[in-house]
Amino acid sequence: MIASENRPARSATAVAADDVLRRTLRRHAAGVTVITVPGPAGFTATSFTSVSLQPPLVSFYLGLGASTAPAVRKADRFAVHLLGTQNAEVARQFARSGVDRFQGVAWTEHEDGLPVLDDVSAWLTARVTLRQPIGDHLLVVGEVETGAAHQDATALVHHDGAFAAAHPLPPQPIRRAS
Repeated sequence: MIASENRPARSATAVAADDVLRRTLRRHAAGVTVITVPGPAGFTATSFTSVSLQPPLVSFYLGLGASTAPAVRKADRFAVHLLGTQNAEVARQFARSGVDRFQGVAWTEHEDGLPVLDDVSAWLTARVTLRQPIGDHLLVVGEVETGAAHQDATALVHHDGAFAAAHPLPPQPIRRAS
């Protein structure tokens, strides 16, 4: 087989596309959040993102087979909690299956039974505007209603299968090719 100039040749042991995606995304650092819905139910997520400023929309994805998927499907509101490095154990707890994820975690019940975690760097609540299955996940979009930033903390990120800290880097000159 001859490889084109723009495309590498495929080997006889080509890697499945889902394995390529999984291995590649391990190299992508992502902010760590906990998403909660009435119930209470919640889970650790790295798929949270902003969608729009006008109107103020945010989104996240959840696996269709996740234990919290039924609660997310019927919830009309959700809360997003941005975690700092001081919240690493909270992130681990909400990532576990088969446990009461809220046990030992301080939280306040907001309107409609929406759980908002205490002692997080920032949080917001949103009203669901779209739920759409995409592949093996559920996309949830919501319009932001309320929120607060409590702490100036080092952001908790997930990278290469582990939690890590995001630290600012000093400016560095751009290295030009010779």
